[in-house]
Amino acid sequence: MNTRELAKETLRLEAEAVSNLQNFVNQEFEDCVNTILAMRGRLVVTGIGKSAIIAQKIVATMNSTGTPSVFMHAADAIHGDLGIIQPDDVVLCISKSGNTPEISVLIPFLKMNGNKLIALVGNVDSFLAKESDYVLNCTVKQEACPNNLAPTCSSTAQLAMGDALASCLIALRGFTSKDFAKYHPGGILGKRLYVKVEDLYKFNEKPQVAPTDSIQKVILEISGKCLGVTAVVEEGRVVGAITDGDLRRMLQKNSDFAGLSAADVMTRTPKTIAPQTLAVEALDVMRKKQITNIFVVDNDTYLGVIHIHDIIKEGIF
Repeated sequence: MNTRELAKETLRLEAEAVSNLQNFVNQEFEDCVNTILAMRGRLVVTGIGKSAIIAQKIVATMNSTGTPSVFMHAADAIHGDLGIIQPDDVVLCISKSGNTPEISVLIPFLKMNGNKLIALVGNVDSFLAKESDYVLNCTVKQEACPNNLAPTCSSTAQLAMGDALASCLIALRGFTSKDFAKYHPGGILGKRLYVKVEDLYKFNEKPQVAPTDSIQKVILEISGKCLGVTAVVEEGRVVGAITDGDLRRMLQKNSDFAGLSAADVMTRTPKTIAPQTLAVEALDVMRKKQITNIFVVDNDTYLGVIHIHDIIKEGIF
């Protein structure tokens, strides 16, 4: 078997392992979800080896989607870290075999402590499965490893089952995109969900001229405010827009512009946007209209200008 064939076979086996998990989504799976949803403490996720790495990913997903969780390495647990587990916590124990020594030592403490125990396990006849309150079956037919040894299909199945749990909890909690943004304030995903136009336009100059102002004043305003545009404002309301492109086109048409005013050059229906609008929505408008600036208006009152670069600088694309 050549390299490409081996890679494709690995992906086929892992996809098959994940697909087969659908057969194990049963009443017990639903009971696990409801137990986690109703818990008063945290979800403590533990494992050893590759299962411990999967456990950390599941914890990260749970924490970012509204289910308070903490990772506890099974080996460290039996050497002092058991203090992490509190009486109201639910413990999710991940293991392919379900018979590792560290897990076997851990289970009696959990029983004594009264914690609900969920086994995410690849062997439903194991010690872990038999001693748990709930069992999430992650049995796989074989590993994708050519020697059928290295955790590949089994670890992928564990990861997928953890995602299935998280997805159900997200839906049942009514966890929204706004909730998601609260947990991701520094990331691009979060910024797309919470950065508003009002957070950005205030850092820009506020170019404006009156309809009767001369073209010379218009040029000075656009050049001085460095945004490539000025609003034409009358009694606090935006009645037009003039861009540096408008000025170039004017020069092409008029050799003498001394008698022209802002009203003669302006676009009379400029695009405006409310300050509470999400920045990502403003970016979408700019792309559709093929413009680089939008005037920010609140109840017909001109507040300022937001430039497409203001949004891109925030990492919002």
